[in-house]
Amino acid sequence: MKFKAITIGVPREIMDGERRVAVIPDTVKNFVDAGARVLIEKDAGSMAFYDNDAYTQAGAEIVENPADLYGRSDVILKVKEPRMNESIGKHEIELMQEGAILIGFLHPASPANHEMVQMLVRKNITSFTLDGIPRISRAQHMDALTSMSTVAGYKAVIIGAKHLSRFMPMMPTASGVIPPAQVFVLGTGVAGLQSVAMAKRMGSKVKTLDIRPEANEQARSLGAEVIPFVLPEGLGVGEGGYARRLPEEWYEKERKALSETIVGSDMVILAALLPGERAPILVTEAMVLQMKKGSVIVDISVDQGGNCATTKAGEEYSYQGIMISGLANIPATLATDSTRMFAQNAWHFMSHIVKDGTVERYSDDIIIQETLVTRDREIVHRGTLQSQDEES
Repeated sequence: MKFKAITIGVPREIMDGERRVAVIPDTVKNFVDAGARVLIEKDAGSMAFYDNDAYTQAGAEIVENPADLYGRSDVILKVKEPRMNESIGKHEIELMQEGAILIGFLHPASPANHEMVQMLVRKNITSFTLDGIPRISRAQHMDALTSMSTVAGYKAVIIGAKHLSRFMPMMPTASGVIPPAQVFVLGTGVAGLQSVAMAKRMGSKVKTLDIRPEANEQARSLGAEVIPFVLPEGLGVGEGGYARRLPEEWYEKERKALSETIVGSDMVILAALLPGERAPILVTEAMVLQMKKGSVIVDISVDQGGNCATTKAGEEYSYQGIMISGLANIPATLATDSTRMFAQNAWHFMSHIVKDGTVERYSDDIIIQETLVTRDREIVHRGTLQSQDEES
């Protein structure tokens, strides 16, 4: 059996505001039927409305003590990266068995997570990050980043509308017609396109910019106006159609191209990501200071460092009259559906990397290579190594 003799531990997520869990009863049953033992921390799924009884009926064992769960598990399956568990005074990595396997959204290239990655190295944890799944046809069903980007792009506009000091659609009133809000979406991958669609549904005028011609065409098809910015052919497109890191001189040109639109926008959605790497800074402090008071920036690239120089990870605050949202776990606000999506992606990913009860760590398979972060007390993740070099 594929998962024979493997014990999978699913802890309760402890990030502030995180309501998701890494498995649903359906995927627990899949694991158990394939030979795994599944341990779930008590009430791990309650905030996503999956209760303990449903997991027990699917074949899981409910464990009250997180230290017990971590200590008994060969594989830890999480949604978000490990962090300090204040309730017991220990970091989640400290609780893991030495040599264990960790799978989840680790965002290892983000500077905020560099120390966490070093802890994994010291504990000899083999870790895989689900934000590194390559965009290839055989990986579509395990692409958790795309699933969560769908949620983040949709919800980002709702977050922006909550903070915005004006209407989103054109509004005929007794005192005259109020024009629609001007929304700018930077980066039109999955999240950005969802933001475009949502902003259009709410009646706003939408402009966009992406460094990939195909992404720009998709934005146009949704009714967005694309800001002119021409790159040498192929420079901005990497493997699988993802954006590729540009030379700094081209980022400077991009900042100049989008500056006027940023300054004139009522709402800015920032979704310019690079797979497995730190997000580029494209909105400077000077741009923010020139925006209209009451405008809003929603930086949904914050898990990978953010696109705005003034974003504070995990915070929403007013900066000189501009509301800046750097919420780090937007998909958690739609916990039921995002949990269902994540759990199915995680099941397919684990089914791919496990062979006859063993987790593949040394395969030349591109899915394994692109998601592997630490192995044999070393960092092997290209984006993380590059980000650390940039920071030093």
